[in-house]
Amino acid sequence: MAGPRVEVLTTGFELCEAPRVDDAGAVWFTDVLGGGVRRWSPDGTIELVVPKRRGVGGLALHRDGGVVVSGRDVTHVGPDGTNRLVFAPPDGVTGFNDICALPDGSVVAGALRFRPFGGEQPVPGEFWHVERGGERVLVDDIDWANGCGAIDDRVYVCDYARGIVHVCDSTGCRVFARTPAGEADGLAVDGEGGVWVAQPRAGSIVRFDPAGTVTRTVELPGQQPASLAFGGDGAPMYVTTIATDGTPAALLRVDAGVSGPRHHLATL
Repeated sequence: MAGPRVEVLTTGFELCEAPRVDDAGAVWFTDVLGGGVRRWSPDGTIELVVPKRRGVGGLALHRDGGVVVSGRDVTHVGPDGTNRLVFAPPDGVTGFNDICALPDGSVVAGALRFRPFGGEQPVPGEFWHVERGGERVLVDDIDWANGCGAIDDRVYVCDYARGIVHVCDSTGCRVFARTPAGEADGLAVDGEGGVWVAQPRAGSIVRFDPAGTVTRTVELPGQQPASLAFGGDGAPMYVTTIATDGTPAALLRVDAGVSGPRHHLATL
């Protein structure tokens, strides 16, 4: 059986993360190591929206324009380039990795307590829920906070190092699934409630049904997928990758056979 149709939309990066699709069908994404946030438009043009900032493992589009980005802290970069601090790192937090907005516009941010690109071993961190009234720990004892996404009243978060996906709802937080490859990077939820998780070393993306059972694996030969996003009803999946074996990181468009909603907008 032939694999899914995969298109390379743009390439030449080091570590692409955090794809987010806007109302115009453009895809915003980051280069964690090379720096910056970029916006790919359907006409093929690329705009550097946030220059230089490194370590941006996650972003959320903001309702009022601009983007909320992770890194050493969580900051809203407005359309005019103005920076507004949203969440400063608590004591012991070295930075933030992936983030996502919830339906109410609040933000979930994965906190790191070690420096993964400094060769340090994972130290358990946590995911924080940041809202206008303050912030609280959503899930703790997360070795390596990574992908997150939300649909309805459910929030899914990944522990990359342990290959675990947690789900949080009105009843609390619990283990939702364990990935077959033992790694859990970026995450997105499709229109049927399926949860998709990137497995970079395995070169694949795996889908879990709402009960946490694997229902599909999409192989991406020669690629190391880091994160993914859907573009809305009827739109394809967008996948960001990691540079490997002489192949630079890229933004891909993948026909996954299912569509899903765009990520929520932040309002903080």
